[in-house]
Amino acid sequence: MAADITFYTNPMSRGQIARWMLEEVGQPYEMIILDYGPAMKAADYLAINPMGKVPAIVHKGKVVTEAAAICAYLADAFPDAGLAPPLAERADYYRWMFFAAGPVEAAVSNKALGLSVPEGRERTIGYGSFDHMIDALEQAVSGEQWICGDQFTAADVYAGSQVDWGLTFGTMPSRPAFEAYAARLRERPAYKRQKELDNALIAQMQRPA
Repeated sequence: MAADITFYTNPMSRGQIARWMLEEVGQPYEMIILDYGPAMKAADYLAINPMGKVPAIVHKGKVVTEAAAICAYLADAFPDAGLAPPLAERADYYRWMFFAAGPVEAAVSNKALGLSVPEGRERTIGYGSFDHMIDALEQAVSGEQWICGDQFTAADVYAGSQVDWGLTFGTMPSRPAFEAYAARLRERPAYKRQKELDNALIAQMQRPA
């Protein structure tokens, strides 16, 4: 079957999130790996993503960048995969998808860079404080199943990637709710396929020339 999706990635990037979502969707895709040198800043790729970063997808001529947007787009483009709730039931889906793309991403990145919000200035930044963000995220994943209840969705792919990476690399504290949620995520066949594919690529890239 010909692929309608072209996937631009690097296995050592947030492209892992988009790959997981693609594997959940189950549609064929063509993969193009870009290195962190000239390839990502080449004119032909900048025409796709002016930021010169991955991931990006092109689906039937439509360009989508940003991992959260890719997850949401693919869920809508392929509704048979069941990765988005019905429109009338998307409150938690949108809420926590955008929370992960905004406050979680910003707070984790700032902490990793050693940046902190000055005391008394918490209201000037979207996440308030790192600890406040963590407490809120814990609420989102404290159920026995998924962010939207019994239905696994694209919100779990995106927010779940943040939790999974945070625990793996120590950028988030270990809490029982996070550990239990990550354990459920890691049992998904699409998650396992993504890790197998990207880990194989990483090993190949790291072999001596």
